[in-house]
Amino acid sequence: MNTVAVVLGDRSYEVRIGPGLIARAGAEITPLLRRKRVAVVTDESVATLHLPALTAALEAEGIAVSSLALPPGEGTKNWENLARCTEWLLEQKVERRDVVLALGGGVIGDLVGFSSAILRRGVRFVQLPTSLLAQVDSSVGGKTGINTAQGKNLVGAFHQPALVLADIDVLATLPDRDLLSGYGEVVKYGLLGDAAFFDWLERDGPALRAGDAAARLRAVTRSVEMKAGIVSRDETEEGERALLNLGHTFCHALEKATGYSDRLLHGEGVAIGCALAFELSARLGLCSQEDPSRVRAHLADMGMKVDLADIPGDLPGSDALIALMGQDKKVIDGRLRFILARGIGQAFVAEDVPGDAVKAVLDEAFRRRPR
Repeated sequence: MNTVAVVLGDRSYEVRIGPGLIARAGAEITPLLRRKRVAVVTDESVATLHLPALTAALEAEGIAVSSLALPPGEGTKNWENLARCTEWLLEQKVERRDVVLALGGGVIGDLVGFSSAILRRGVRFVQLPTSLLAQVDSSVGGKTGINTAQGKNLVGAFHQPALVLADIDVLATLPDRDLLSGYGEVVKYGLLGDAAFFDWLERDGPALRAGDAAARLRAVTRSVEMKAGIVSRDETEEGERALLNLGHTFCHALEKATGYSDRLLHGEGVAIGCALAFELSARLGLCSQEDPSRVRAHLADMGMKVDLADIPGDLPGSDALIALMGQDKKVIDGRLRFILARGIGQAFVAEDVPGDAVKAVLDEAFRRRPR
């Protein structure tokens, strides 16, 4: 097991990464408990696969378990299910000294984390991420929230977990598309700040996809190390943490345009967004023309979505996508902020990107879509 510390003073916690952590969850979580009971919130798909093993592990340590399974999918991250989750936790008489467990991917982690933040003005929660995307990104750092009609993650709170248990064994149960979606976030870390990690992914990414446990452990650990370091230095995204949004300005607009549906998974949008961000960087003369080609080549080699042409169905035009970007959380004084790059591993925050350059990149991407 690898352990990565997120250093935030009295709110510091550990991210534990390795095989068999769900089977050991009772022993891992017991030191946090003031009384031996927990409330588990998951989704129906994850509940079928992993809730029995988690329940058995907790009960083996004498911990009483109650559970709620919500519908799977990005559409669950809304006001209705936030209310359902919070009211259920109140019905379970969860107290401020208790611990709520979030068992699932990024949707469950974000929703349950937000519910925990507002329940009794803040109760502790533990993340048990079951997707690659959640293990490498959304379970770490304390960002919680829901989607609204206006956009993605526009309502939420910073609420750090008390512990994260990332069991890499559960990645074997992921459909290939979901695994690759999570890989979009893994690639992001190499692109934003660790060129050597991106080099390694170019070599060993296929082994990770094929199920190599050592490759998965290294990829998750390195991604968490990078995120934990950034979060420890900039918890509430006043500066450096914005780098973690590489690809996300494009991604969030595309997710909104596709209705947060299965047409585009979050990590797929991140991968496309990273490719577009590098294209924009090259157009602005910030990086070489070879860098966007290298990014696209690796994503394509992994069998991932790399462009607007890979998104099925209709999309609004460039102007409409740019308008959707105007609702992004990174907008300041009405100016779009993008994460751009001077090369692979050299991302930075660009405060006022010319709109005509963004439109030109999107127009070119639309020209690549089949008519």
